[in-house]
Amino acid sequence: MEERLNLIETFAEFKDFKNIERETLMRILEDIFRSVLTKKYGPDANFDVIVNVDRGDLEIQRYREIVEDGEVENEFTQIALSDAIKIEPDFEVGEEVMENIRLSDFARREILSLRQNLISKIMEYEKDLIYKKYEHRVGELVAGEVSQVWRKEILVLDEEGVELVLPKSEQIPADHYKKGDSISAVVEKVEIRSSAPLIIISRTSPKFLEKLMETEIPEVYDGLISIKNVVRSPGERAKVLVESYDDRIDPVGACVGLKGSRIHSIIRELRNENIDIINYTSNPKLLIARSLNPAKITEIEIDEENKTANVYMKPDQVSLAIGKGGYNIKLAGKLSGYEIDVFRDDIIEEEDVDLKEFNDIFDQWVIDEFKKIGCDTAKSILKLSREELIQRTDLEEETVDEVIAAVKEELEVE
Repeated sequence: MEERLNLIETFAEFKDFKNIERETLMRILEDIFRSVLTKKYGPDANFDVIVNVDRGDLEIQRYREIVEDGEVENEFTQIALSDAIKIEPDFEVGEEVMENIRLSDFARREILSLRQNLISKIMEYEKDLIYKKYEHRVGELVAGEVSQVWRKEILVLDEEGVELVLPKSEQIPADHYKKGDSISAVVEKVEIRSSAPLIIISRTSPKFLEKLMETEIPEVYDGLISIKNVVRSPGERAKVLVESYDDRIDPVGACVGLKGSRIHSIIRELRNENIDIINYTSNPKLLIARSLNPAKITEIEIDEENKTANVYMKPDQVSLAIGKGGYNIKLAGKLSGYEIDVFRDDIIEEEDVDLKEFNDIFDQWVIDEFKKIGCDTAKSILKLSREELIQRTDLEEETVDEVIAAVKEELEVE
């Protein structure tokens, strides 16, 4: 009796809580009961299974043909006239007898099998439903609530309670979440793992920035401004290439907004990631020059066959072109599609001294640290403040002071 009650409770459970259409649930229930009935009464037995999902119950009707006494060949599809008139006195040979099959007619083991099959089929259907739903949402923005935080990943629940996984590799370095926090990301990929759908979301994907811009900038959402390309070093810097299909719209200005009003909310969501909005051009030289912003370019030489570009600029612009950690030049290369090398347009200025002349005073690795930030002459070092040199080179303060002193002495600067 307890197992039969559990079966009815199972119907009610799925009726109230599972995100399954009524027709689908009816079909699943019918299939499960027909499978059990076939095993119990044979494949030729004739049944109607009527499911009432709203009440959480069902009705099973069994049909058998009435034959003369002694002529029953298949007890599952036929019934003797003498037995039929016990059900209803005016039955005749050739007619059909309808009987209701009750749950009490099933054995305990059959009831357990019914319930287990029902749960299994529902879970299988829901997994398939989730996979099909999210398989078409790859690249879309999703929002959810943090359910669990682990060392290598975060478990997020969407508004319907579907589990989404945010791996550590897809988190912005400055991301720090705790249980209950709201979170937004893009669907990176959907796959089947251990027979269950695995939905990976990402906050480091360039698509995430693109979708945030669609949300915050009406012209992008409406298609008046097209995002041609997005490249990112998550949490550090991003470059976005935009184009307007309306000559009256300035794509860069529209994306940034008045006093940065539109872009600032995106920057906050990306943990203060610097975002450069760049106007698209089909001219590769101009595109490279814009991509290296804020550095000012003197000349560009392009090798189309090898997709390389030699960029020449004033010494004080080199460090700007390279950027902190080299992010600016790396992203400019990805955005433009060219491998970019930066050169000073005057190797040694008048009355200037190349740093290699100081290799009898300082180790080569010290000189190399300055060259990495574009300071390859004495004057180029003096154009930066002491604090900037310490921060960009990561050298000890005493070492920087010694280099500055030596440079000033060489150039006879007070």
